[in-house]
Amino acid sequence: MQLPGPGVFGPPRDRDAALAVLRRAVELGVNHIDTAQYYGPAVANELIRAALFPYPDNLALVSKVGARRDASGNWLHADDPAQLRQGIEENLRSLQVERLAAVNLRLVADAPPDQRFDDQLAAMAKAQDDGLIGGVGLSNVTCEQLLHAVDRTDIACVQNSFNLADRASMPVLEECHTRGIAFVPFFPLGSAFARGNPVLGNPQLVRNAARLGHTPAQVALAWLLSLRPNVLLIPGTSSVRHLEENVAVAGIELDQQAENELTAVA
Repeated sequence: MQLPGPGVFGPPRDRDAALAVLRRAVELGVNHIDTAQYYGPAVANELIRAALFPYPDNLALVSKVGARRDASGNWLHADDPAQLRQGIEENLRSLQVERLAAVNLRLVADAPPDQRFDDQLAAMAKAQDDGLIGGVGLSNVTCEQLLHAVDRTDIACVQNSFNLADRASMPVLEECHTRGIAFVPFFPLGSAFARGNPVLGNPQLVRNAARLGHTPAQVALAWLLSLRPNVLLIPGTSSVRHLEENVAVAGIELDQQAENELTAVA
């Protein structure tokens, strides 16, 4: 999401730098890349293909459907069953693959389950049955929506906003943990679109990061990883330096003081 231009729209300011981030990620052992055809639109997928095709055998490309961009960059819904199928097929073409590891159905927040949701789930399950996707994912869902969905099809992963300052999806995380579903927090370091950052500016985070000798971003990501074993991070970055700092989080283990203080953050 960080690789296209400002506002996730248009080409990157530095195409070579964007390609370098993708190549370095794979060199460092990253085997899961989160993308969407409407990032750009089409820009993120084109960069992934240019940087990494032919793809390593162990690389999981995961996309999402349910939205589109207009010529001015506005975010619009594209979530009826036919549009979902079209979105999946567009991702396959732009990434030049026959199958995606998983595709997330992006939902309108807090919409109660209804026939429309069932039709959307059926379209996603049909794409899986047809071999276009390996797993059905959900994005921006409530616990009610998740429980409704798992009664109708297998769910591989859930993407919800979740970070140190935004824990509204904790019940969803817990439900995913119980059911063995990967929980993929987006905006793990705070929203890319908000002014100010209540995550990286949190006093307890800054203090513990200094004490442990890591950056605040690294400690915030390490805290997320410590919550449950099913947490799968997708921190976005547009620079190799930040990428390397993010990947290094896998080797950071927070002490009890840091875990206690960060978990207690209101």
